[in-house]
Amino acid sequence: MQFPLSWLKEYVDISLPPAELAELMTMAGMEVNHLTYIGLPEADLPWDREKLVLGHILRVEQHPNADRLVLATVDIGAAEPETVVTGAPNLFPYIGQGDISGLGLKSPFVMEGATVYDGHAKEPGKKMKLKGRKVRGIMNRHMLCSEKELGISDEHEGIILMQSDFPPGAPLVDVMGDVIFEFDILPNIARTTAIIGIAREVAALTGRKLRLPDFTIQASGPSLKGRLQLKATRPDLNPRFVAVLVEGIQLKPSPYWMQLRLRLAVMRPINNVVDVSNYVMLEVGQPNHAFDWDLLRQRAAEYAPQGPVKLITRLALPDEKLVTLDDETRQMPPSAMMVTDPKSALSIGGIMGGASSEVQDNSQNILIEAAAWNFINIRQTATALKLHSEAGYRFSRGVHPSLAMWGALRAAKLIQQLAGGQIAQDLLDYYPLPAETITLDLSVSNVTRLLGVALSLSDIKGYLEALEFTCEEIGADRLRVTAPDHRLDISADPVIGRADLIEEIARMVGYHKIPVTELSDVLPPQRNNTALDRENRLKDLLTEVALQEVITYRLTTPQAEARLLAAAPRSEGEEEPLYVRLVNPSSSERVVMRRSLLNSALEIAAANSRFTERIRLFEVGHIYLPQAGERLPLEQARLAIVITGPREEAGWQGADTTPVDFFDLKGILESVLKGLHVGQAAYRPVSNASYYPGRAAEVSVGDTLIGVLGEIHPAVVAAYNLPEGVPVLAADLDLDALLALVKADYRVKLLPRFPAVQQDIALVVDEAVTAASIEAEIRKAGGFLLSDVRLFDIYRGEQLGAGKKNMAYSLWFQSPTKTLTDKV
Repeated sequence: MQFPLSWLKEYVDISLPPAELAELMTMAGMEVNHLTYIGLPEADLPWDREKLVLGHILRVEQHPNADRLVLATVDIGAAEPETVVTGAPNLFPYIGQGDISGLGLKSPFVMEGATVYDGHAKEPGKKMKLKGRKVRGIMNRHMLCSEKELGISDEHEGIILMQSDFPPGAPLVDVMGDVIFEFDILPNIARTTAIIGIAREVAALTGRKLRLPDFTIQASGPSLKGRLQLKATRPDLNPRFVAVLVEGIQLKPSPYWMQLRLRLAVMRPINNVVDVSNYVMLEVGQPNHAFDWDLLRQRAAEYAPQGPVKLITRLALPDEKLVTLDDETRQMPPSAMMVTDPKSALSIGGIMGGASSEVQDNSQNILIEAAAWNFINIRQTATALKLHSEAGYRFSRGVHPSLAMWGALRAAKLIQQLAGGQIAQDLLDYYPLPAETITLDLSVSNVTRLLGVALSLSDIKGYLEALEFTCEEIGADRLRVTAPDHRLDISADPVIGRADLIEEIARMVGYHKIPVTELSDVLPPQRNNTALDRENRLKDLLTEVALQEVITYRLTTPQAEARLLAAAPRSEGEEEPLYVRLVNPSSSERVVMRRSLLNSALEIAAANSRFTERIRLFEVGHIYLPQAGERLPLEQARLAIVITGPREEAGWQGADTTPVDFFDLKGILESVLKGLHVGQAAYRPVSNASYYPGRAAEVSVGDTLIGVLGEIHPAVVAAYNLPEGVPVLAADLDLDALLALVKADYRVKLLPRFPAVQQDIALVVDEAVTAASIEAEIRKAGGFLLSDVRLFDIYRGEQLGAGKKNMAYSLWFQSPTKTLTDKV
C-alpha cells in the first residue's frame, strides 16, 4: 500500500522528517519499503522555489492564430499578470467567459529557466529547461503544468486545475510537495489498510492526538423507512448491512484534491460518486458500494409494484452467474455471498459489484451500501473466482462490523458535498449479529515476565490507552483491558489475548529499546521426542547410502495417482478409491489429499530424469486415507525410495555403470534395517500392479509386514514419462510399522580379539529353493561359532540337470575366547 504524507497529516500532526517517520513505522511493524519524494529537495526533480509557483488563472482567450491553443492570463503575485500560450484541453470550456478569477482556478506556473520533465518525450524521466520562444506569433516564456511534467504521475491530458488557499506566487513545493510512503501490510496489521489506521498508529507512537474526519450528515430527504427492506440469510457470513440513500445528485469529475490523493494511492479517478467510494475505503478502511436507486426501483416494480425495494444477502445458487463491473460473466462458487433482490443477483458481497445495478452517467439517485462480511468466506470466494479487488483485499483480512456505519456516513457526507443532493432520513442499519467485545485482564507481572523489562502500571495503561484500548484498574497491579473495535488481531482467549496486549506494549516501548535479558523462568523438563528421533535416524541412514531427501506437496489429483495402475487400469464400473477433497483448491493440480507417497516420489524422479541419469531419492511423509464413519482420515506415515540409472557415477578411475537392479534396492533397505537394529528381514515374492511381474517382493520383519519393493512396471514408467529401457526400482514402506520395531535398547558385542576362520561350501538344490531358506538352515546348523554367512556364487548348467542350481556360500567361524583351527 502507498499513501501521501500530506493526507496522513490531515489526521495527525507530524514534525518528524519523513525518513525518521519511516523508521519509526517500520520498528512498530509497518514495514516501509520506499519513500518517493515529489518536488522536495530529496526528489529526482526538486522544484525551484523561485521559478515554480502557484498561479491564479484570471482569463482564458482563444489564440488568434491557432484553433487548438489558448492564451491564459495568470496572476503569480507579481505587479502584472503573465500570459501563457497552452493547448491544455481542460481550459477550453473557459474561453470567452471573461474574468474567471472568481472561480478560484489555480495551476502550477513554471517560469523561464526552470527545469521540469518533458511531457512529450518517449523515454521516461527526461528533463528539459524551459526557454522562451514564439508560439504561432506570440512570445511564450512560461508554462502551466500537468502532473507528468512535475513528476507526480503520468497524467498529461491537461494542466492541473485546483482550488487552494495558498496565495498566487506561493512556492509550488509548499503547496504540492509531498512524500509517498510505500509499505507492506502484514497479516497482524490489516488495520493499516486505511489512512486513519496509519494515523492512529503514528499518533500513538509520537504522542500526538488523532483527528477523525467529520461523520455527521444532514439528512433532510424523505425517510428511507418503508422504501427499502434488508435481510441477511446468513448473519454469520454477513453480520451487518448499512444503507443510506442520496437523491438528486449530479455526476461529474471529482475535485482535484481527491483525484490527486487517489492517484498517489494508485487508484484511477472516474467520477465523484465512484471516487468517493474508493476514497472512503482508503480513508476509513470500510469498502462500500453505490447502487443506482432508480434501477433498483425499476426491478422492484416487477416483484413488488407497490412495495419496497428488497435487498437480500444469501449464498450463491447452483450454477448462478453474474456479470461484474469489469464486464466479465462469472460462475459463482458455492461459497459466494450474493447481494440480491427477489429478481436476481446484484453483486458479489465484499468483492465486486454487478453491472446490472451500477451507477450510470445519468444516475441521479444512489443507494450507498456498507456491510460487514466473514473474512474467511471472502478469501475462499475471491480465490475460487480468481478475482482480487481492493474491497476483497480488505475484507479478506478482516473489517470490523462497526466500520460499516462509519463508512456509510462518511460516503454519504462526501457525496452530498461533491455531488449535491439530499440524504434520506432514517438510514437503515441491519445488524443481526453484533460483534463481541473483547475484555482481558493484564497484570504488571505478566508484562515483566514476558518482556523482561519492568514497567509501572501507569506506564502500561498509558501505552494501551494511546492505542485506544480502554483500561480499568482492578487492583494495585492489574488492569481490565477492553480492545477497540478496529483491533481484530486481539484474541479473546485469555492466554493468547494477554500475549497480544504485551506485544502492543512492546511496540510502543520500541523493540530496539528493550534490553537483552536472560530468561528467568524455570525451564520445563526436557523430554525426547522418540518418534522424531527415530525418523531422523532413518533419514540419516538413507543419506549415508547416498540417497537424497525430497519433500513434495501433500495435495494431488486422483488422475495423477491413477498412473500407478497403468499396467492394470480399473475396469469399468470398478469403484474409485475415496479421497479427502479440498472445498476450495488453489490449483487444479492440488484438489485432493494424497493416498500414495510413491506417486510423489516418481513425479520428482521423472522431473529430474531430464537432467541426470542417476537418481537416488527418498521421501518421508503422510498419506490420507478416508475412514468410514469418521470425520477425519487416517494419516499414515510412509517411506518411498526410488533409484534408477547407472550403479555408480562415471569417473576417470572407472566405475560400474550398469543399471541398478532389484538387489541394489534390497541392499539399501538391508543397510537401513541393520542401522535401525530391527532384526532380520524376510522377502517373499508378491504380485503388485505397479511392479514388474516376478521382480517385486514384500518385506517383513518377524510377523510385521513393512511394505513392497521391486522394479516398477514398464507401463507405469511410461505413464510418468521416465526414460524407457532403464529399470526404475522403488520401495513403498509403512513407516509407522517400521519405526515401531525400533527398540530403545539393543545388544552390542565387543570387538573380536581372535581372528575368524573362513570355510566355503557349495550346495546343489532344486530351483525353487530360495537363498533365504538355505541361509536360515546354515545358521541353524552352524552353532554359536558361526558369525557370518554370505552367498558368493550361483551356477546353473547341463551337468547339474534340469531344475537344479549350485549355491556357493562363504562361512565365517569365530570364537570369543581362542583362535580356531581347521580341525573339527
